[in-house]
This record gives sequence, C-alpha cells and structure tokens, in this order.
Amino acid sequence: MLEVNKDNFDAEVTNYTEKPVFVDFWGNKCERCIALMPDVHKLEEKYGDKVKFTSLNTSENRRLAIAQKVLGLPTMIVYVNGEKAETLTPDKIETINDIEELVKRFYK
Repeated sequence: MLEVNKDNFDAEVTNYTEKPVFVDFWGNKCERCIALMPDVHKLEEKYGDKVKFTSLNTSENRRLAIAQKVLGLPTMIVYVNGEKAETLTPDKIETINDIEELVKRFYK
C-alpha cells in the first residue's frame, strides 16, 4: 500500500487519473485504524488491479487531513480524477465489509 503525505499527495491522488484512488486516513493512536489495516491491505490484493490503494498517516500529516475535511478516524475516501467521489466516515464503518462495499462501487 502506497504511503502518501504532503509531498506526494497531489501526484499520487489529486492529479492521478488512471483509476480510482482509495485513501485510508489513519493515525498512530487510532486502535480501530490499526486493527482494520491488515484487512484493508487484503482488499488491495483483491481489487488493486482496478483501484489504487494508498494510506495517509494523519498523525504526521495533520494539515493535509484537515484540508481533506477528515474529522475522525478511520476515514476512507475514494477519489476519481482527483475529485472526492465518496467518503466513508467512522460512524459508517462497522466492519471491513463496509470498506469493501465502498471499494466495490468503484471496481469496474
């Protein structure tokens, strides 16, 4: 999974147009984020041919997370042609299945 940050976010996410980009916004102190991470990585193995998977550590990129309007963790956002297409907020994430359903909506 490609780690994005303030230095490469534009190139890897907002200026990337080859396929949808999934961004996993997580933090060092977010136990739920860390618990979900292995399963999110498995989604990359399953859907990575049609969706680009990236992750952003909000603990190290706070301003970028705020600029993307990430207010809670974990948050998953799919970008299409550099635009936010869909956001999955913490209140909508019960299990990895919720995240997989998000990815499947963009898997074409």
